[in-house]
Amino acid sequence: MFSGSVYIVLADSLLVLHVVFVAFVVLGLLAIYMGHFLNWEWVRSFWFRMCHLIAIGIVVVQSWLGVICPLTTWEMTLRDKAGEASYDGSFIQHWLHAILYYSAPEWVFILSYSLFAGLVLLSWFLIRPR
Repeated sequence: MFSGSVYIVLADSLLVLHVVFVAFVVLGLLAIYMGHFLNWEWVRSFWFRMCHLIAIGIVVVQSWLGVICPLTTWEMTLRDKAGEASYDGSFIQHWLHAILYYSAPEWVFILSYSLFAGLVLLSWFLIRPR
């Protein structure tokens, strides 16, 4: 339907979106705790905190169920349609992939996600949203 370059752009865009999602989860928690000490009121926003909690909740549930993230699945489908078999493509693709994906046993990810989610949940009690 589309040319290979369109699929590559779409796949790279999904990879960027994936990195933004991960950054929101990781940096969001850092911002919550820093914001508490620096008196940033926005870190107590109910909607910010709810979105943050839901985001890490999705990651944890997927890891417990052994489900691959849909963003990863969609990205790989687009790369297949573009005729790409691996991550040897564009500059953005290469570096974002190196940041986002790394090798470790499955239990390491499940434990890491679960512990991180515990810190997010703990933040709801230590730094209450308004």
